[in-house]
Amino acid sequence: MQIRFTKMQGAGNDFVVLDETQERLGLTPAHYRFLADRHFGVGADQILTVRPAPAPGLDFEYVIHNADGGEVEQCGNGARCFARYVRDKGLTAKDRIRVQTLSGVIAPELTPDGRVTVDMGRPQFDPARVPFDAAGLVPVPQGLGKKWPLALDGKAPAATVLIAVVSMGNPHAVQLVEDVDTAPVAQTGPLIECHTRFPQRVNAGYLQVVDRSHVRLRVYERGAGETLACGTGACAAVAAGIRLGLLDARVDVQTRGGLLTIAWSGQEADSVFLTGPAVTVFEGQIDIPDAP
Repeated sequence: MQIRFTKMQGAGNDFVVLDETQERLGLTPAHYRFLADRHFGVGADQILTVRPAPAPGLDFEYVIHNADGGEVEQCGNGARCFARYVRDKGLTAKDRIRVQTLSGVIAPELTPDGRVTVDMGRPQFDPARVPFDAAGLVPVPQGLGKKWPLALDGKAPAATVLIAVVSMGNPHAVQLVEDVDTAPVAQTGPLIECHTRFPQRVNAGYLQVVDRSHVRLRVYERGAGETLACGTGACAAVAAGIRLGLLDARVDVQTRGGLLTIAWSGQEADSVFLTGPAVTVFEGQIDIPDAP
């Protein structure tokens, strides 16, 4: 089977984008893994699929598969690329669209400076909503937030890390670090991602606060490993930092792939807004094996 694709990136978080607005391609998890493979496929952190609106009042459906082939709820950098894609391909003439995701409706908007802003919805801090099994744990209060002790196994540099748990439509565990460059992301990221207290696994964020409006961030993503940027991870990290009393309402997030800007009032009823780049890298077509 031969399919057409577009390769895109947002702050270095890279994607293969597929158009299913006319017909479904019928891809399997193995096909998504093949497309994401950087040696045999196209190479990507996630595969993004554009589908027709599933209900009145919506413009599109947005489907996300990680590099491991599993479908996930949300991807902020991908949402910006999604918005850029449908506009550049003439699938919409709107600057602001309403898109159905697995975790709810989001509203990306193209801005005059060429970047894209996405209303990412409200952050959730209730452990049960993340989901996070907090049974038997005593949190450390800070500001309006909480840091939870998470015990790691013997391979970790530290026996326990303190994490803030946040859902941005997908689960995040954010820990504060002195320096993201020396943070043990490769060592503890996989342990946190697959920790038994996170029944749906989790994205592990490593947050360095530079000042109240600037942070540095690395994220070990669920199903993808460490990526150059993570949009929902940036939203979760800033929301956690604001709740802990460390950050202001608008924060620049420096990732390894580029700069993202996050805005949140600090009120749980208000949405988090993510702004950043969305760039087309190249287009092509590829033969997908029947049984990769």
